[in-house]
Amino acid sequence: MLGSLSRWLAGRTLRSRLIAGLVALLALSCALVGVVTYIAVRGFLFHQLGQQLSEAAQRYKTCVDFRAPPPQTSPTDDENHRYPPAVPNCGNQISGQAAGTFTARLVKYTVTNANLTLGVCRLSRADQTLIAALPVDGTPVSRDLPSAHGDYLLSATRQNDGDVLVTGLPLSSLQSQLHWLELTEVVVFGLALALAGLSGTAWVRLSLRPLSRMTATATEVTRLPLASGEVDLPHRVELADPRTEVGMLGQAFNLMLGHVESSLARRHASEARLRSFAADASHELRTPLAAIRGYAQLARRRSDDLPPDMRQAIERVDAESARMSVLVDDLLLLARLDAGRPLERRPVDLTRLAIDATSDARVAAPDHRWVLDLPEEPVAVKGDEARLRQVLANLVANAAKHTPGGTTVTVALTEASNVARLTVTDDGPGIPDRLQSRLFERFFRGDPSRSRSAGGTGLGLAIVDAVTTAHGGQVELSSRPGLTTFTVTLPA
Repeated sequence: MLGSLSRWLAGRTLRSRLIAGLVALLALSCALVGVVTYIAVRGFLFHQLGQQLSEAAQRYKTCVDFRAPPPQTSPTDDENHRYPPAVPNCGNQISGQAAGTFTARLVKYTVTNANLTLGVCRLSRADQTLIAALPVDGTPVSRDLPSAHGDYLLSATRQNDGDVLVTGLPLSSLQSQLHWLELTEVVVFGLALALAGLSGTAWVRLSLRPLSRMTATATEVTRLPLASGEVDLPHRVELADPRTEVGMLGQAFNLMLGHVESSLARRHASEARLRSFAADASHELRTPLAAIRGYAQLARRRSDDLPPDMRQAIERVDAESARMSVLVDDLLLLARLDAGRPLERRPVDLTRLAIDATSDARVAAPDHRWVLDLPEEPVAVKGDEARLRQVLANLVANAAKHTPGGTTVTVALTEASNVARLTVTDDGPGIPDRLQSRLFERFFRGDPSRSRSAGGTGLGLAIVDAVTTAHGGQVELSSRPGLTTFTVTLPA
């Protein structure tokens, strides 16, 4: 039961748990007060009825003694002296007895007479046996007497002549009072619980209002784009009394927001400086790299007059300068996208881009099997054609570079609900789960041990993500052994 209660509480809010606890405690208190009150009132009523029973028994005994037979007379007694006639028991008209009072007389455990004040009483054999079994020490006991129409509180006492006098008072009045008390307690405590639940709900809601404001502020913070860029945190929560738990929590929450805001501001300033440096460095490096490539190509034209080792050195300079030029261009592109520089917004035929990218891939990676899956009608979007062409080229090159020969790569294009989806799927070995979450990070390489000449710069998929985001779309990855899919979604 405790486990079920714990599971129920675990799924409820703090407000619900406080209200439930308040009502439960009040219900327990009401039940305790009701039980104690019922027991006390019941004891008082039984004590009062016991006193009335004792008085009724005394009246019955007086009546019996008064009507007892006269003692044996001697010859010297006055013959004219008269005694009341001897009767076996008193009738049902004893002065002072309450209506419904039961009286009976037993001679040698046999009921000789039974009466009911203001009523008729004919005892059954079962009732006679029950009366005969009563203790004769005057102790009040409750018994059900169907012949006397209900429950009775009975007491039996033995007379000097050995007869037993039984007196009883009906319990109907006492039981009615107890039933009325039970009904009153149920109604009063029920109304008290309902009123306590309503007022407790209002009071708890009022007491937890600062927590609700903090929750709203925290929810607003979670909706902010905290990953990058400048972040403007919302206003601080209104502080309650700092001596209370809610006040201390609000103060700590405001301090935390201040620390987060300052940390985000420092991060944004650092990112801005880094972007500025990358853009400036990339821009400044393009000129000397162009000069290096020009001189290397000029030297290669006259490589016949140079020794073999010099020719090889010049070829390496030309290749590495070309590779560095690509890296500089990628860095400059990412810096511009981070700075929010607008892209061109012209109609772009994605179908033509997919055909061109697949054709180039067949030439660059002939050991792969390239499949093109296009709709019957051309699919067009608005955007920067050069950048979208680069997205396709990077995805296709990534599939060719990181899958073995013989792998089937499918480039598919679909359009539905004003959304264009471009997918590049391969049946290669797949991407490990531990790498998938970081695959679009800059300079991230799945195999950091491989050489730079064998691997890429780690910027290809980062450019895919940045360009897609700049066009208002998104890129997704789904990979398992035998099936890897990159999906680019763009507004059509």
